[in-house]
Amino acid sequence: MINIWSLKKANANVAQKKPKVSAAQIRVQKDLSELELPKTMKTHFPVAEDLLNFELEISPDEGFYAGGTFKFSFAVNGNYPHEPPKVKCQQKIYHPNIDNDGNICLNILREDWKPVLTLNSVMVGLQYLLLEPNADDPLNKSAAEDLRSNRKNFEINVRRSLGGGSVSGFQYDNVLTKK
Repeated sequence: MINIWSLKKANANVAQKKPKVSAAQIRVQKDLSELELPKTMKTHFPVAEDLLNFELEISPDEGFYAGGTFKFSFAVNGNYPHEPPKVKCQQKIYHPNIDNDGNICLNILREDWKPVLTLNSVMVGLQYLLLEPNADDPLNKSAAEDLRSNRKNFEINVRRSLGGGSVSGFQYDNVLTKK
């Protein structure tokens, strides 16, 4: 006769060996499966099994930052989608909405975050910041003032910084795409 209790125990042991999948992981998996990124954006997963920590690469083909390649790290915590992902720019760039530590001033990463927003929303927001910097909500106040007061000078400073030059005594990373 089959001992039902021993079968139940054996099945319980198999179930315990499977790692639990969190609600955040399920939502991230859904968000990522629905991504339709343009050719100017690519995701990269340094650890293939870790969907909560990944990188986004944006190579704008227009605007002030055209010709550069910008890498952003995404760290999604267990409270996602109730809390936004933590996103940082990995290079030092001259931008009104990105400070020299890689912090990003994007409203949906702060006070305007809502659980209905997706990773795609954040990615589109980052792409938009590279196309149209916002001088009205700056982290880098000198870059914002430069953009507000002298757009042509701002463009010159952006070009200089993209190649790894310095602006106002601060050295920036070379982010120009190598052809």
